[in-house]
Amino acid sequence: MSSDAETYPMVEGAPLAGAELIRDQVRRLPDAPGVYRMIGEGDEVLYVGKARSLKKRVLQYAQGRFHTQRIALMVDLTRAMEFVTTRTETDALLLEINLIKQMKPRFNVLLRDDKSFPEIVIRRDHPAAQLRKHRGAHTLKGDYFGPFASANAVNRTLNTLQKAFLLRSCTDSVYEGRTRPCMLHQIRRCAAPCTGAISLPDYAALVDQAEDFLRGRSRAVMTRLSEEMQAASDGLEFERAAPLRDRIRALSAVSQETLVNPES
Repeated sequence: MSSDAETYPMVEGAPLAGAELIRDQVRRLPDAPGVYRMIGEGDEVLYVGKARSLKKRVLQYAQGRFHTQRIALMVDLTRAMEFVTTRTETDALLLEINLIKQMKPRFNVLLRDDKSFPEIVIRRDHPAAQLRKHRGAHTLKGDYFGPFASANAVNRTLNTLQKAFLLRSCTDSVYEGRTRPCMLHQIRRCAAPCTGAISLPDYAALVDQAEDFLRGRSRAVMTRLSEEMQAASDGLEFERAAPLRDRIRALSAVSQETLVNPES
């Protein structure tokens, strides 16, 4: 979640409920991304949702735009609402996932089972760690990040992380059979440890950088890369400086979107 998130506490003391309460709440909401909580009797959290625009999304509940009887019942049981604004819709998604994990609202059917949603894993049971998509139980030895709302979200994230950290995504059998770097190396998406284009210790340093970034230590990673690029430029090593520049640009794109969930 973005550090500049703003919380809108629930309004208490009013005898409003259901759609009437929600219509009252809409008047105070911004046209900004965020997360909303629908709360029932006894402060039970009924539902946690995210929105690109809190005002527009919550207005749909107030207007009775229900796709199922389940949603209509949820609205009818609502006695209060809480809101948190975030910097981006992706930040809202990550906060939504964390709150659903913690609170387990009974109307959140889709996101209650983490195993049904894809994750990213850095597999560490090989000398050259693999970056890959994963779904299901955590049976692989490695570090897991997510879950993500869809396979497309994971694929976009993996694509960007490959640009930034050059980690391999190939299977072990493909890795062992390579004698020449593959296309991903040629387009600067992989450091090619399979053919010795990078040493295993240097590749391990890339893996550590990726883990630091995925755990929320992005500023430190970018600072180190910027220092390396500046040193290469000062030493007129422009061939080394250019890839570092490209990686910094890719990392900046990831930082702006906050693509991963560091709390998983």
